[in-house]
Amino acid sequence: MTKAEIAGMIDHTLLTAYAQRKDIRRLCKEAKLYHFASVCVNPNYVAYAKDHLTGTDVKVCTVIGFPLGADTASVKAFAAEDAVKNGADEIDMVINIASAKNQNFDRVEEDIKAVVDASKKAGKEKDREVIVKVILETCYLTDEEVVNACIAAKNAKADFVKTSTGFGSPKELDGTVLPNGASVHHVALMKKTVGDSMQIKAAGGIRSVRTAIDLINAGATRLGTSSGVLIVESWDAES
Repeated sequence: MTKAEIAGMIDHTLLTAYAQRKDIRRLCKEAKLYHFASVCVNPNYVAYAKDHLTGTDVKVCTVIGFPLGADTASVKAFAAEDAVKNGADEIDMVINIASAKNQNFDRVEEDIKAVVDASKKAGKEKDREVIVKVILETCYLTDEEVVNACIAAKNAKADFVKTSTGFGSPKELDGTVLPNGASVHHVALMKKTVGDSMQIKAAGGIRSVRTAIDLINAGATRLGTSSGVLIVESWDAES
């Protein structure tokens, strides 16, 4: 895999609550320079990012129901529609995690479908194909729940399943913090579940070439990371 190929798999991400316009401008400038797949920004910066990327090969991605997934389906659908109207090309939505933990995967599917339908409809009205990625937040789920959430996303006709928000904070009963990002285990499990019917995005804690390679080998076709520049610049020496 070449440096250009890995760059084309990266969603260049900045989702902090305190990101300023100057930070988004830098993000877009870097994305154009390295030809990343997209920039991933909070919804309030979608139009601003779109203004800086129109006419380039870089897409604008945003997040919906982020990071808890606890909004109602109708709220998520409205937010997705609004984001697409503002210029979003890709929607990364968080599932209803509570419903997954309650084993109510019909509701998980309904939640996803509401966002998929709203996003695709808004995209069609703008004569633009919109991609929907479904964030499972695997750090909170058992393997069986990951499988069932993948099936729900597939049934709802989403385009990707995605591992993590990077903002999850699972803990042991004694307060010990557990891993919260992408893992080879979860990517491989997701790939086994959806096969070639969907693509897989790994996100959370991807800061090195080695980690990127391991996740790609496990089945990831897109990487969400704030370390895209570092990974690309290090690619030839470390891959």
